Amino acid sequence: MGECGVLTAPGAPTVPTKVASTTWILAELGSGNVLAAKNPHGRHRPASIIKVLTALVAIRQLDMTDTITITQADAGMEGSKAGLVPGVTYTVREVLTGLLLQSGNDAAHALARKLGGTQRTLARMNRLAHELGARDTRAATPSGLDGPGMSTSAYDMALIFRTAMRNPEFAEIVAMRYAEIPGRPDGPALKLYNDNDVLRNYRGALGGKTGYTDDARHTYIAAAERDGRRLVAVLMRGENRPDPLSQQATALLDYGFRLDEDAQAVGHLTPMASPTSTGETPEPQASVPEKTSSSESSLFGTVGGPLALLTMAAVAVFGVLGVRQHRAKVAAAARRNNAEVTDDDHP
Repeated sequence: MGECGVLTAPGAPTVPTKVASTTWILAELGSGNVLAAKNPHGRHRPASIIKVLTALVAIRQLDMTDTITITQADAGMEGSKAGLVPGVTYTVREVLTGLLLQSGNDAAHALARKLGGTQRTLARMNRLAHELGARDTRAATPSGLDGPGMSTSAYDMALIFRTAMRNPEFAEIVAMRYAEIPGRPDGPALKLYNDNDVLRNYRGALGGKTGYTDDARHTYIAAAERDGRRLVAVLMRGENRPDPLSQQATALLDYGFRLDEDAQAVGHLTPMASPTSTGETPEPQASVPEKTSSSESSLFGTVGGPLALLTMAAVAVFGVLGVRQHRAKVAAAARRNNAEVTDDDHP
């Protein structure tokens, strides 16, 4: 499941042509089975779907009843905002609601500040991604605004979202269509509306996350449950044509729900770390092979195997030559000594 075209199980129906995003994946939230995919490890900018990872770090590190007083720096963040009011104190849960419903960059900045600052938050995000086996992910901003080296993949985001959905707080927030949090002290409450159309238009929708930047283009996560079966679709680097990404996502979900429950998988999401763990965990081995460039290969891995054999052969050859040269030098020295003895005996 590295850089590749569309992957479906043998004999499976054709994926709807309206699913036109550059990379996508369809997987079961329960089993982790990947039902279909296109370029699942293609690395692209995530835009705001990386906020799922930001939220997961905050949920692990902070108590939901902890408080955050919003600063002008929080409120002044560029891009989408939840409208958090400077000087007003919110609970962590309320800030997370602004992060996940209205994709608030002000909320992302406030959470990062609460977590010890942007750089410390990014370090935690990248460490957690690595623990989960999300090898394509490098967070450069907590909000999803484009930053140097920022990348993830559809596979990684399905893996991260699957882990996040195990947390009741996260699952409850992303399923909300609407919420209210405090506004200005002398004004009405802030009304937050979930920007994920799937929640309003798809039976069994569980929520998800949307994203967009000029570099990332449209990104989308949508999850739904029907008849006890829970699926997630992740689409990246998409355009709202021939249909909006929300409709491309629901087309994938429809495709998945039409498959038999015992349908053959084309891959598997790696084992999940505990959603409440805060310590280091051994790095899991990916159960879905990724395409790796030669520059990233182990010396004794994909490309290194033949090189290692050649290296060992060369060592053996040079070892034999070295022994032969040493023996030749010893023999020559012996002949010289014999010659000197003969000369001494015959002046």
